[in-house]
Amino acid sequence: MKKIKFIAYIGLVVLGIIQFFPTDKNESNLILDTDFMKVNKVPLEVEKQIKVSCYDCHSNNTVYPWYSKLQPAAWFLEDHINEGKVELNFSEWGAYSNRRKVSKLQSIIKQIKNSEMPLYSYTLMHRDAIFSEQEKLMVIDFMSRLKDSKE
Repeated sequence: MKKIKFIAYIGLVVLGIIQFFPTDKNESNLILDTDFMKVNKVPLEVEKQIKVSCYDCHSNNTVYPWYSKLQPAAWFLEDHINEGKVELNFSEWGAYSNRRKVSKLQSIIKQIKNSEMPLYSYTLMHRDAIFSEQEKLMVIDFMSRLKDSKE
């Protein structure tokens, strides 16, 4: 029993210490001229759904949940956000070439169709990010029309 208490104590001390190693936040109040919503004429309903379901991980404007202040959850979130922005950054959409835009749009359409995005781990805490079938069709239709206009 003493070993378990000792291990628990050490665990708590380590957990306390790692709180002093913060992450870099992906927060900006600035909406760039290259932002997807500024570059494209996005219908309001589509815009709202994309912002709720995609922008936290795929833009420069993350809205952080309460648990983002706690380690190791903050490290996990920051890793997901950095990976998401490398793959697609809606804040920099206007700087992409047309070829890259078409490729990203194809990927967006496929991943929404196959329910690969938003990630399940994200929707566990962000229930409003889950696409209904109607929202899926609405976003896919818009992205398809946008892709066709770029080809």
